Parts: sequence; C-alpha cells; structure tokens
Amino acid sequence: MFTSLLGSVIGWFSQPANGLSTVFAVSFASATLLPIGSEPAVFGYAKLHPDQYWLVIFVATIGNTLGGMLDYWLGRGAKEVIGSDRRTHYLRWLERLGPKALFFSFLPLVGDPLCAVAGWVRLPFWQSTAWMFAGKLVRYCVMTVVLLWVPDDWWAWLLSPFTGS
Repeated sequence: MFTSLLGSVIGWFSQPANGLSTVFAVSFASATLLPIGSEPAVFGYAKLHPDQYWLVIFVATIGNTLGGMLDYWLGRGAKEVIGSDRRTHYLRWLERLGPKALFFSFLPLVGDPLCAVAGWVRLPFWQSTAWMFAGKLVRYCVMTVVLLWVPDDWWAWLLSPFTGS
C-alpha cells in the first residue's frame, strides 16, 4: 500500500503542471514557522527535470522569499499589537547588523524567526527582502547541486527499505 501511495505521489509530483506549483507552495510554507522543509521537493523536481534546474531554483527562491516577507510583516504587526519597546541584546545586535543579517534567513531554526524579528525592529523592508532573496537563492543553488552530484545508486539504496527492492 505504501509503495502504491508513494508511486502515486511521485507520479503526480513529476508532472510539470503540478510540480512547480507544489515546489512554490512547499517553499512558501517552509519559510513560515511551520515545520516543513522544501529541500526534498526542490531536489526531487530538479532530479526529475534537470533541464528546468534554474526554473525550479527560481520558483523555490521566490516562494521562500515571499514566505519570509510574510514573517517580516507578522513580526511588524506583532509589535503593533504588543507594543513593547524593550530592547534586548539580540534586538540591538540585529539593528546594528541591519538588513544584511537577513542573508542568513535560510538557516534552519533561526531563519524564519529572524525574518519576523526584522519586522519587529522595523528594518528597511525592501533591503531586507533583497538580502532574504540572496541568501535563499545561494542556499537552493548549493543544496541542489550537491544533492544532484550524489550517485543514483546511493539514492536507490537509501529508498530500498521503502520500495521493497
């Protein structure tokens, strides 16, 4: 049953009409505080459609950046609601670094809250967005290239417990 379900999901995902929209949605959601990773979707699409490598990187980067922008606005809105002016050491550190700190918004665990805190301290929005985009683009390029270099035999071995091979 699992193999059949996995085959159906992979079949649906591999269709270009569904694949890129799925990559976008997963990349957007993974930039929020939801515990979702977009890397498997981006890598899977790039593996199935190597001729669309740059397209999938661009779609994932746009989706992930838009999710980071949402986090920024949620942080900004939270400050409006809560109204705290208390400055911690970390907030002062982020203000001192400025929008360049958002290059690291791709990092696991800290990247998404970093975008929200940038909104909280009201870093310049468009500069913050540009740095988010740059960091996320570099992450997707490096991550996907590295994963594409892994031999197909290794992936087959890794999936063998699930496929019965």
